[in-house]
Amino acid sequence: ICSVKKVFLFLGITFLFFNVKAVETDSTIADESTPDTATVLAFFESNAIILDSCTNMQLYFEIYNWIGTPYRYAGKSKKGIDCSGFSNKIYENVFGKSLAGGSRDLYRISEKVDFESATEGDLVFFKIKKGQISHVGVYLKDGKFAHATTRAGVTISDLSETYYNLSLIHI
Repeated sequence: ICSVKKVFLFLGITFLFFNVKAVETDSTIADESTPDTATVLAFFESNAIILDSCTNMQLYFEIYNWIGTPYRYAGKSKKGIDCSGFSNKIYENVFGKSLAGGSRDLYRISEKVDFESATEGDLVFFKIKKGQISHVGVYLKDGKFAHATTRAGVTISDLSETYYNLSLIHI
């Protein structure tokens, strides 16, 4: 029975990566008050992301609620979170899906998507340490992605930045 559960879990996670599309959920953030729309719009505009053409506002609100959360290896809460923990929280709270494992585990079960076909919510993988997959983030739009970094905690970065451009593996 355990093997059957693992197969279904693997298949369920695999289907997440074909075309990540917005899924409406009724989840609310219990420990944070919901920010007003003007605040969220202003924040993302200050990061060169115009939300008038986004397809999933819930994704942006959820990311906004995590911005500035400090980095903590293997962390999974607002007290501290790492890159895979952050990606998992976004998927749980926005798409109602649970992702298990670290960045390498997520990479192994994901399906490659061409950059031109990337959609909001797709996972972005990087080889930053020792030539191995060691970082994951959540794609937003226009080359921007959200992720948890050791220096800034949860933040927004641009795939065109040299540091990320040189280590990008796939979306």
